[in-house]
Amino acid sequence: MSKSNIIVAFGGVSPEHEVSVLTAMQVLAAFEDSAYQTIPLYISKSGQWFTGDVLRDLKKYKDLSKLTSSADTCVFTRLEDGRPVLKTITSGFFNRSDEFPVYAVLPAFHGSAGENGSFQGICETYNMPYCGSGVMGSAIGMNKVVTKQLCGAAGIPVVDGIDFTESRWIDNRDQILSDIDALGEASVVKPVNLGSSIGVEIVKNLDEAETAIETAFRYDSYLLVEKAISPLVEINCSVLGTPEDNKVSVCERPMGSEELLSFADKYQQEEGAKGMASADREIPADIPKELAENIQSTAKKVFSTIQASGLARLDFLVNADTNKFYFNEINTIPGSFSFYLWKENGLSFNNLLEELVDIAISQHQKKNGRVQSYETNLLSQKAVKGMKGLKRSK
Repeated sequence: MSKSNIIVAFGGVSPEHEVSVLTAMQVLAAFEDSAYQTIPLYISKSGQWFTGDVLRDLKKYKDLSKLTSSADTCVFTRLEDGRPVLKTITSGFFNRSDEFPVYAVLPAFHGSAGENGSFQGICETYNMPYCGSGVMGSAIGMNKVVTKQLCGAAGIPVVDGIDFTESRWIDNRDQILSDIDALGEASVVKPVNLGSSIGVEIVKNLDEAETAIETAFRYDSYLLVEKAISPLVEINCSVLGTPEDNKVSVCERPMGSEELLSFADKYQQEEGAKGMASADREIPADIPKELAENIQSTAKKVFSTIQASGLARLDFLVNADTNKFYFNEINTIPGSFSFYLWKENGLSFNNLLEELVDIAISQHQKKNGRVQSYETNLLSQKAVKGMKGLKRSK
């Protein structure tokens, strides 16, 4: 009996491209002894789609041009009976395309179009089950400002800050700097639609703020500047499930070389090929039990508030003196799928991924169980006459 195909999608046009590749390699390895057959779907930095076994070897990614030249271009399409497939595109009269029927798609993107709902929209268009948050949850989760606004309205504690676009910065630089100065002695500059700590900088005066802002605008046209919490402890945890039914992992404390965890802390350690799993961390976090439980319950509330699904990692900022905590951000496709947090719950990486697939299939079946069409033919003769009548009434 043949195995069902899981399409593992990764790469993408994103500054976090390489991080996505690391996560995908971990996923492909974890699925090796599972009940599923994995099919890699690699989206290059230029947006081209590729598949093939050559994409399973991390060493091949040192030369992307050589890698893509030896892989097969591909697209999603449908068979005559409507079933979605991943199909290779071949040239030449005697070359035959391969077609891989899709059981489910597992997006392993980080940032930009792969994580912001755009790729999820493609999956919806082809009516394919896919792991993780839907279009809306993904889009909200990617936008730090909208997430904060929704969470603030739901009574979830968030840090004071201001947000502004590049055009507003050009027209109102002095006013924005004045607003930043009012936040306090130190603040944190962040791109609104990016992750992996790219473009994030702690600034302690307005000169530093200007420099950090100009740098961050290289990655995003929309920025957020927040009051810095000091002394700071970062605490993260993961949530798994649906908005209505979910569970939470243990808490972790990431251990960075600076006050805020940097891209280098996350991915450029000696074991960087392991992605987020290589970062230094304390699991479970050595914090009071009550604080851990409050953070965990808040994480579940955030997950439900933004209608996330599948798995996410939620990051919190804690004032080390007062133990007051604030929701920082949600990662709807976290690095390494935060499997290191679920190990503490007795859930192995491959079991975690299989549970994500089960959630995707269940959610897809519920959606398709609804009425998919309204039994009225608007193109019937009577309806067409009605449309003509509307035209005459103008």
